[in-house]
Amino acid sequence: MSEEKIEVDAYSGYKGEEIPRSLVLNNEKILVTQILRMWIEDEFGYRKRRRYFEIKGSNGFRYKIYFDEDIKEWFLFTR
Repeated sequence: MSEEKIEVDAYSGYKGEEIPRSLVLNNEKILVTQILRMWIEDEFGYRKRRRYFEIKGSNGFRYKIYFDEDIKEWFLFTR
């Protein structure tokens, strides 16, 4: 699996970028219609934290994305 940096519009609560609302892929805005799963992974040795989401888009496709809290960027898992 590889990762691709993407643009995400997210709800920003007191923790910052918390919940994805939409993403842009190939210049197309895709609304998040459902969050299927979400989890956090910490890499203590490297002091990294990532917030993962498996989502369903308004186009009917499922996506796995994550927010890297260290560099403040969103990424898409691609195959």
